[in-house]
Amino acid sequence: MRIQILPSVLVNQIAAGEVVERPASVIKELVENSLDAGAKRIDIEIEQGGIKLMRVRDDGRGIHHDDLLLALSRHATSKVASLEELERISSMGFRGEALPSIGSVSRMMLTSHEQGADHAYQLTSGADKPALAAHPVGSTLEVRDLFYNTPARRKFLKTEKTEFNHIDTLVKRLALARFDVGFSLRHNRREILPLPPATVRPEQERRVTELLGKAFLEQAIYLEHQAAGLRLYGWVARPAFSRSQADMQYFYVNGRVIRDKLVTHAVRQAFQDVLYHGRHPAYVLYLELDPVMVDVNVHPTKHEVRFREGRLVHDFLFRTLHQSLADDRPGVAPDAPVQAGQMETAPPAQPPSSFVPQTVPLKLAERGAHYQAGFEMQRPDRGTVAAATAEVVQDEMPRLGFALAQLQGTYLLAENREGLVLVDMHAAHERITYERLKLAWGESNIRSQPLLVPVTVAVSRREADLAEEQRMIFESLGLEVDRMGSETLAVRAIPIVLHGVDAEKLLRDILADLVVYGSSERIRHEINAVLGTMACHGSVRANRRLTIDEMNALLRDMERTERSGQCNHGRPTWIQLGMNELDRLFKRGQ
Repeated sequence: MRIQILPSVLVNQIAAGEVVERPASVIKELVENSLDAGAKRIDIEIEQGGIKLMRVRDDGRGIHHDDLLLALSRHATSKVASLEELERISSMGFRGEALPSIGSVSRMMLTSHEQGADHAYQLTSGADKPALAAHPVGSTLEVRDLFYNTPARRKFLKTEKTEFNHIDTLVKRLALARFDVGFSLRHNRREILPLPPATVRPEQERRVTELLGKAFLEQAIYLEHQAAGLRLYGWVARPAFSRSQADMQYFYVNGRVIRDKLVTHAVRQAFQDVLYHGRHPAYVLYLELDPVMVDVNVHPTKHEVRFREGRLVHDFLFRTLHQSLADDRPGVAPDAPVQAGQMETAPPAQPPSSFVPQTVPLKLAERGAHYQAGFEMQRPDRGTVAAATAEVVQDEMPRLGFALAQLQGTYLLAENREGLVLVDMHAAHERITYERLKLAWGESNIRSQPLLVPVTVAVSRREADLAEEQRMIFESLGLEVDRMGSETLAVRAIPIVLHGVDAEKLLRDILADLVVYGSSERIRHEINAVLGTMACHGSVRANRRLTIDEMNALLRDMERTERSGQCNHGRPTWIQLGMNELDRLFKRGQ
């Protein structure tokens, strides 16, 4: 066959294969067009999961009647006019592909009343000119019989319930993106989501509760931080609210919902030692940055982006979330967001006061390692604790209050202003010990131990070049790596505390991180795993009877220690039972 120009109908059908996957894809494109038009109210109506009908109405600026035909033409848009504008896109749409693609696989009708115009006009796909119509200022786009002319693609659609669930999930994501816009969703003439505009934070939190459930917001930390031209704000759930799957992760870049492996990696790093393996964090987060710093012109669906300063964005996300989780401890006032500049000016973490009812020597390296560092964690002096307690009573009740008793050798009971505090003693002390070990290890720097027999690793030329270029990074991680050939590396030394680790796997993982993210935390993760095990064995065990002074010392340590709200595995270390909750349990006042 000779080379020929494809007919416009076929071109649109091919584009539709990328843009229109299912009814939810159509809703996404239409709603984003409404948002770009400045709509403050968007009504979505669907029938039979969107297969029979999808109708999106907005109160935006509308479309000039002379532009209606162009709106349904391929590569026609009002959002981008030059290459310079393409490099700093702030609108949701810009390709000019969505409407003609949708129109090529459905029966479509566009009705619009431009702001300031005397009349509304209506255009049906296939018509050569618009006709007068009755419509308020704004636009309505109606899509019927999706894939009616492409039966092969129609067969790939799922059941009405499944397609509706995809639309429902999509609308929730869009509603979380734009609190200033009111949304409504109707399915088969039944109202599903009535969402009024939410302009202040209490209203926004009501919308979050409506869409994600009350439990998410009850467990969420609100954060807000900006630095280096980046701003991150939103809600991140505490580790105790982790999920079995990544079904409650909403991340927006300049108002656009995205799925990005760099973002996912940064978030998982921040949660690295506070989550069970296999669990997923939950969050609703918004990143704002100069549009020039992010390329959204990566894929027709616009779900993927490319950051021009990926390392900067990754580190900013990691540090902000890491600090927010670190500050979520009893000693910090609840609902206090991380504010701009706070992380730069906050004092470094201090080691917790010694608390253990016995002397526990802890060795950082065993199995023949040359270097040892021990910690002696002694029982606190009773007189000192009593004096400190009396001083606090005169000043202000601490967040966790004061100890009352010990239950079954496992739980500590304390009284604070709100009511009763229950503490899992082992879990709490394990976190305190772990954070103390990390702090001490960080201050002692990472020391290396030569391998008796160097481990040779076959890699690609690109990885070998990278290892040679980043030699200083490897040395700072306590890893000595030499290049033996064009595609061969040799590991000659590893951190002492990682004696016995699979050196080849560790090197390959670090190289993979450097290729994708420009940095690696593999060594730190491996060391933390060792320290976590040591903390578990060095913490107070169940059925250990403590004195009141020792219990209060543990409470004060919890208030000072970062991440003390959960143990190393993501379980909560303490819970609060308020007086109202206790009264309900005993049916007081009923």
